[in-house]
Amino acid sequence: MKRTIINPVIKDTVTFLQTAASSGGRITELEMTLQPGGGNPLHHHSYPEKFTAFDGALGLRVGKKERKVLQPGESLFVAPGALHAFFNPTDHEIRFGIEVEPASERLENFLRVMYGLASDGLTDQNSKPKSFEHAAVVLCMGDVHVPGLLAVIRPLLQFTANRAKAKGEEQRLIAKYCV
Repeated sequence: MKRTIINPVIKDTVTFLQTAASSGGRITELEMTLQPGGGNPLHHHSYPEKFTAFDGALGLRVGKKERKVLQPGESLFVAPGALHAFFNPTDHEIRFGIEVEPASERLENFLRVMYGLASDGLTDQNSKPKSFEHAAVVLCMGDVHVPGLLAVIRPLLQFTANRAKAKGEEQRLIAKYCV
């Protein structure tokens, strides 16, 4: 299994320092690089995350309005269910860490599948899956809940993800990108 994955669309990388498998389910520990202007949308999930800036300033949005910028060596804990997003507020690549305790194999698979889809040209220019079925599978796989329109259609996403799982699509994606 690859230790470092690259998203060729947005040029970000994820290095798995510790995984659910390597830590006996104790911790998922990632190191990420993020390009200028990069980041993810406001979201929440059922697991906590600890963000630590390594090289460069890491921007974090917590809740709908609060913004923080972590300097190298600074960390921020985000509780389960808290809306949050990370972003690069600089004009150069940054490097930061994410820790999830206990480990989340589903988060690890979510990242591997998302980056794999991007590598195979199956995402748009913003690295979002072109296929609604793939989007549903990965969002549900990663326990990612996004406010707004996606929150309204969450039941449809869950239904689509369950149908895809029953057809073996989730397992096919995991077999292709995670094993």
